[in-house]
Amino acid sequence: MGRVIFYEERNFMGRSYECSSDCPDMSSYLSRCHSCRVESGCWMVYDRPNYMGNQYFIRRGEYPDYMSMWGWGNNCIRSCRMIPMYRGAYRMRMYERENFMGQMVEISDDCDSIMDRYHWSGGCHSCHVMDGHWLMYEHPHYRGRMWYFRPGEYRSFRDYGNFMSMRRIMDSWF
Repeated sequence: MGRVIFYEERNFMGRSYECSSDCPDMSSYLSRCHSCRVESGCWMVYDRPNYMGNQYFIRRGEYPDYMSMWGWGNNCIRSCRMIPMYRGAYRMRMYERENFMGQMVEISDDCDSIMDRYHWSGGCHSCHVMDGHWLMYEHPHYRGRMWYFRPGEYRSFRDYGNFMSMRRIMDSWF
C-alpha cells in the first residue's frame, strides 16, 4: 500500500492532504500543491486533473520544491496515480510505427537507447505492455519528459511524442 502527503506550500508547509490511492483532482482537498513527502510506494503525479499534462515519477522520499526540480514553472500537482507493486516478469512489444506496424521487438528489461539497441532513429511509436509497469522517456538515457504505461495496448503516441528509452518500475524502488 502506498502513502503520500501533499502540501500546499514549498518545504512541507501549509495545509496538507494524505493520499493512499489514485486522486483524479486534488482541488477539493488543496488549493495548490507545491511539495510532497512519499512515505511508501511509487506514484505518478500530474500537473493537470484527471491524470493529464506533465507527469513525473516519485518514490519514497521528500520533494520540498519539485517545481524548480522538474522545471514545471508555476504548475503544481493536480492529480496522482499510485503505481501498484508488481513482482512478476516484465514484457512489452514495441513497434517502430503507429498501430503496431513496422518492425517489432519484444523486451523484458530496461533500454537506455532505442536508437543504439534497435537502430530506430524515430523511436517507438506504439506498444503493447503485456506484463509489468514501465516508464517511457522522450530522450535516450532516461532523460526528458516521462510517461507511465501499465498493461494495455497503446496504438499511437501522437499525444506524447516518440519514446527513445524505457525502464521497468521495479519493487526494489519501493
